[in-house]
Amino acid sequence: MQNIVPNQIKPNEETTIIVGMSGGVDSSVCAAVLKEQGYNVIGMFMKNWEEEDENGVCMASKEYDDVIKVCEKLDIPYYSVEFVKEYKDNVFKHFLDEYAAGFTPNPDILCNREIKFKVFLDKALELGADYLATGHYCQNILVDGKRRLVKGNDPGKDQTYFLYTMQEQKLDKVVFPIGHLPKSEVRSLAEKFDLATKNKKDSTGICFIGERNFKNFLSQYIQLTPGNFEGLDGTVVGEHSGAAYYTIGQRKGLGLGGPGEPWFVVGKDIERNVVIVERGENHPALFCDELWANEISWVAPNFDFELPLKCRAKVRYRQKDQECTIESIDGDLIHVTFKESQRAVTLRQSIVFYITIDEQNICLGGAMISKAGQTHYEKQANL
Repeated sequence: MQNIVPNQIKPNEETTIIVGMSGGVDSSVCAAVLKEQGYNVIGMFMKNWEEEDENGVCMASKEYDDVIKVCEKLDIPYYSVEFVKEYKDNVFKHFLDEYAAGFTPNPDILCNREIKFKVFLDKALELGADYLATGHYCQNILVDGKRRLVKGNDPGKDQTYFLYTMQEQKLDKVVFPIGHLPKSEVRSLAEKFDLATKNKKDSTGICFIGERNFKNFLSQYIQLTPGNFEGLDGTVVGEHSGAAYYTIGQRKGLGLGGPGEPWFVVGKDIERNVVIVERGENHPALFCDELWANEISWVAPNFDFELPLKCRAKVRYRQKDQECTIESIDGDLIHVTFKESQRAVTLRQSIVFYITIDEQNICLGGAMISKAGQTHYEKQANL
């Protein structure tokens, strides 16, 4: 197994690494492989959310119990730190504000920026750590003499999309011990080390919601008003339970039937509280060829490139990289065109950029989508 720590100077046993442990298999394996390599490893659990589930069980306490089991198995010290207030102020409030405005935000990106690699990293360094390690599937590699955020080697698990706000200087203090591994090997290592989390399912969904009903959860915090589903011609075809619950390209959960192809969300009119739908997965109203984005965040702010820049991008996490061109950057507004039409470009979702250097898939950074180009439907209708 490769050596983990970048630019290592101290002997392993003198290098202290605090591992951000969630109670899952990935962070558990991080601690195990670092301990096996001889580093001074400390487990640290981060409590961000304080709430009991429907059975009266505090999920944070349950996860921390698993952290304790793993750390005691590995014979490493462990601690718990609490950032409940910081999480609610800097992540959850933003999440609610975005939903109330009719958007569908991704709080994982904000959590990484504001919590894991800000207050949590600061706490680790304050406690004397040389590095913070996390179980993210990505890599921290020296390319052209600079530290770069690089895709994980398992294409199905790569998490750089959620980490594009990571700043270059922070990469000097962060390591990703399993970023070069496929998930199957991580599971095998969990078996090898006989960790308590070896058979634990991967967590899915938004961290503070878990597997609960999303609408029920959100309704506790936001009063959403039912409204109409309308076709592009204005015909009312049904009633929705709140525009914020729906996102562009969505099929499931609409409750619309009838003969013909399935219905898909193709737009939202927030002012009228209308969700616009049409039949067909490939309806022309779902496709456009360009977009504009703001709130730009570059991993390496001084990365030198000329415009227009041909690169690749994702407009959602599970999407394959798409060939594109950054046409212009005007202040905090970036204009991007695509080689192939993009489906379901969604406002306030992130676009994340990639480029290949020395065979490494480098994450350049990203931005928040602020405007989609004309859809194929609009062009056909000369709107």
